Amino acid sequence: MPLTIAPLGKELTIQKVVTDEKSKRHLQNLGVTVGGVVTILSASGGDVVILVKEGRIALNRLTATRIFVA
Repeated sequence: MPLTIAPLGKELTIQKVVTDEKSKRHLQNLGVTVGGVVTILSASGGDVVILVKEGRIALNRLTATRIFVA
């Protein structure tokens, strides 16, 4: 499921990131990698704030729909 519809407050594992290589490298530098664990802290209008390792990252709806978790 994409991050935009994932439940809040639950640890989720990133399964797939479907985006161009430049954006994928940027997300990897931020810690958003396949197999990584994230927690959705808040969601509003499709935009989400996630907890990755010990940092918070805000993602817009377009980017959040391209990150699939389980």
